[in-house]
Amino acid sequence: MPSDRPSGQQARGPLWSEPGSLLEHVAVAVFGIDDANRICYWGPGAEQLFGYRAAEALAKPGALLFPASPDEGPDACARLAERGRTEGYWRGRLLAAHPDGSAFDCGFRVFPVAGEAGHSVVMALASRGDELDRVKTNLAFLDALFETCPIGLVMLDEELRYAHLNQGLADINGLPIEDHLGRHLTDIMITADGGEYEQMLRDVARDGKPIAGVRVGMRTRGHPDRDKVLSVSFFPLSRAGGTRAGVGGLLVDVTDREQAIVEATATRQRLALLDQASTRIGTTLDVKVTAQELVDAVVPVFADAAVVELVEGLDERQPFDPALPVLTRRLAHGTVLPPPATELVSGVAGVHYPPGSAIHRMLRTGRPIAVPVNEEFMLRTMLDEARARLLADSGLTCLLLAPLIARDTVQGIAIFGRSAARATFTDQDLSLASELASRAALCLDNARLYSRERNIALTFQRALLPSSLGSFPSLHLAHRYLPGSHVTEVGGDWYDVIDLPDQRVALVVGDVMGHGVSAAASMGRLRITAKALARHDQEPEKLLTELDHCAQEAGIELATCLYIRYDPVTGGTRIASAGHPPPLLRYPDGRTEVIDEVLGVPLGVGGCPFRSTEVDLPDDTTLVLYTDGLIEARDHDIDEGLTALRSELHRLPDSLEAAADHILARLVPSSPADDTVLLLARVHRVRP
Repeated sequence: MPSDRPSGQQARGPLWSEPGSLLEHVAVAVFGIDDANRICYWGPGAEQLFGYRAAEALAKPGALLFPASPDEGPDACARLAERGRTEGYWRGRLLAAHPDGSAFDCGFRVFPVAGEAGHSVVMALASRGDELDRVKTNLAFLDALFETCPIGLVMLDEELRYAHLNQGLADINGLPIEDHLGRHLTDIMITADGGEYEQMLRDVARDGKPIAGVRVGMRTRGHPDRDKVLSVSFFPLSRAGGTRAGVGGLLVDVTDREQAIVEATATRQRLALLDQASTRIGTTLDVKVTAQELVDAVVPVFADAAVVELVEGLDERQPFDPALPVLTRRLAHGTVLPPPATELVSGVAGVHYPPGSAIHRMLRTGRPIAVPVNEEFMLRTMLDEARARLLADSGLTCLLLAPLIARDTVQGIAIFGRSAARATFTDQDLSLASELASRAALCLDNARLYSRERNIALTFQRALLPSSLGSFPSLHLAHRYLPGSHVTEVGGDWYDVIDLPDQRVALVVGDVMGHGVSAAASMGRLRITAKALARHDQEPEKLLTELDHCAQEAGIELATCLYIRYDPVTGGTRIASAGHPPPLLRYPDGRTEVIDEVLGVPLGVGGCPFRSTEVDLPDDTTLVLYTDGLIEARDHDIDEGLTALRSELHRLPDSLEAAADHILARLVPSSPADDTVLLLARVHRVRP
């Protein structure tokens, strides 16, 4: 066994303490007792606690450390060593003696260890009883503080994640303790200060300067509809005892004393929601997308559930008649509540509201109303008993009904619902819902008007485009027309294949600049005129000249056209272009060629003659005609698109129908910004 080691020496003994640990605050003496109850080991802490140097204690009877026994029985050291040998581990309190004759209360922990030559040694750990009591008291106080203190207490790590918190803070935030641990501060706190609160805590962790009594207005994920004012104090945490760095804090709910801040916070939250809604609602001209954007903007910030329904059958020219039922079509829905709330908002397409319902009351006034979910509401408003049961079991306790009115026309209704976990809707909520509904209704009306005009233009355009190109012995054809996405209007792309005298065939592709009904009408006029001129068997350049005059007379300012006349007897092919993207040839051996000798100027410009060029096409050569929607996009220019098209032509399948689908799938995005025409024609020679 090692003997004395001076207390000032830095080398570690059998028991040593890390910096900042509990052993720095409670001195621990370590000594050993041999089989004869003599002191065989004396640590530095023992000298400090009992007052004997190693030379004075080693090999002395252990009874030296205790007051004399009042009777003739075993001394205290013998009793202590015997308990350690027989019980394996013993702890207790005994009076210890000091060389100056005083006695003090001491706590002991004893246990046997194997010594040399089969002898056993009882090791003893000892500390002053008053120091142990002090530490126990402090720990008990801290435990009680965290468990029962109504003030919020928290420890955040360096990344401002929750490491430890008490029930008081969990109650303030409205979430269980376990839902906090490991999550970032901003996952729990909802502030409208642009990140100032988070930055304040990061400054505490970085600079080490505490803050005290700062007032902060916020909401929490557990109470997203309740504005609170907290008085917060934060201080940096050291790394003492191996603990993690970060910040500690005390948070006191002072909402009742800071009602003015609460009202200001509520106003900021409402303005933030309106600002968010203005950027999220109406990003497209699609009615369903717009309705869903309204739902996504309010759930869960404003409501636990929401639906948007389009009113059907209302005559815009007639006032609302409360004696008639209201029929709606559900466009969008969303909820954060568990089933059956999900089935309640999503399990229906059309809804029938009988006269006298809350919906009628809301539409009659033209203003939002709040209604409780009770038996009267369900009897007057819910005709379907199964839907009424779903509503009763959904957890929703109150509803806010808001009309979607734009340009004095009822577009639909928005229904927002809250569960018992939130406060019921207030007058301020009604005002906010009215503003949200007004913005959404205007976007819905724009989308509705756009959809109506787009449907007219599509119908018009499809009526003007050929439904079938007919059958030609000299051509094998595949053709496609793709309208632009819902974000854009219908364009003026067109195409045709025209039967000419002497077995010849004309292929035409054109594009009127602009969108909408007017572009579709201009397209139809040019297509019909081109077909009539072609049947008079004019040369391609002369046909474009006549078509240019027609465009100028009709006020068509800019249109492109590609005209190709193919003679299957000779293989001769004459090509003329009015500013249209050039055609491509794919030869039977897989080679491709761009015919760009004659590009010309667009129709409607006037004053520029048109020219033509002629090429000979071998059997099984494929002509590729298209509009700019196939090769032009925002992320690349026409040259890049043309290169990509030529690359795809090298590996076309044998079937032209499959080839057309392959080209469109590879080159046209899922939501194209412009209309696209693709016309593939594989030529075959014929006898005269």
